[in-house]
Amino acid sequence: MKETRQAARRRGRRRTLWALTPVALVAAGALVCAAVAFRPGHQAGTGDTAASTAAGSRGTAAPGPGASAGSTSPSATRSPRSAVSPAEPARPSTASARPSAPDASRTTATTASLAGRIRPGVGYRGVATMYDAGTGDGACSYGPSGDLLTAAMNHTDYETSKACGAYVLVRAAGGATVTVRITNECPTGCAPGQLDLSAQAFARLANPVAGRIPITWKLLSPGGSGTVALRYKTGSSRYWCAVQVIGHRNPVARLELRADGGWRRLPRTDYNYFLAEDGRGCGGTVRITDIYGERLTVDGIAVRPGTAQTTRLQFARH
Repeated sequence: MKETRQAARRRGRRRTLWALTPVALVAAGALVCAAVAFRPGHQAGTGDTAASTAAGSRGTAAPGPGASAGSTSPSATRSPRSAVSPAEPARPSTASARPSAPDASRTTATTASLAGRIRPGVGYRGVATMYDAGTGDGACSYGPSGDLLTAAMNHTDYETSKACGAYVLVRAAGGATVTVRITNECPTGCAPGQLDLSAQAFARLANPVAGRIPITWKLLSPGGSGTVALRYKTGSSRYWCAVQVIGHRNPVARLELRADGGWRRLPRTDYNYFLAEDGRGCGGTVRITDIYGERLTVDGIAVRPGTAQTTRLQFARH
């Protein structure tokens, strides 16, 4: 609007100048000088200053990429807690993957809670005695076996059959070693730490005439253990069943049956079966957990009492 009014003024002045007579040329010159003082160029200078000030105000209110945008940046408003949250490791489930280095402490805690008295990486002291293992059967109810490098665990460390199936490395004072599998329970007369070895296993450590020697022993997670099998106890049905795990590399901590839309954890007996007295879940999906927290899920295991049903699964070696 200013420029329109100024243009109108200029047109009015030009009409006035053309109307002046030669006699008034001096006065006209004076008027031209006055007009120069108020010409549009002078007003535009003032307008540019105002526009610059307004642009500066807009730039402060809404800064561009080069301006100080820190107040609206997420990193500036993020609290110290949220700033470190993305760096916290995820807690994946302990069943599916090999733990990475950051998860090692949690894996150790899981193992400690599941393992019971006999724990990985712990050395135990005691004595070794000797007994006639016969066919290799014992309190763990595995049945006869051609492998007689076995042992009976003392009553305390047997821990209601929790030691059944564990592989143990036994070392004599002279340095001789033998690896045995726990298949039996040594009665209450055996002290904690004591192993009652089969005659075949004892002979690997010392002359059987010795009868009793000091030993150290520790849990193993061996290679070449084949695959896991499941067996329903004789007399099992859809209304009552007992399930046993056979051929496991690592000691078994839990057995669960899929029932009522969830997992039902079964109590363990001292004869090494997991018992479902009301039959819920018998003949359905079975989930087995070892002392390291690894889970194996087995489908299609029907109730076939007394039959060992093989799987293609095995726990990881540790």
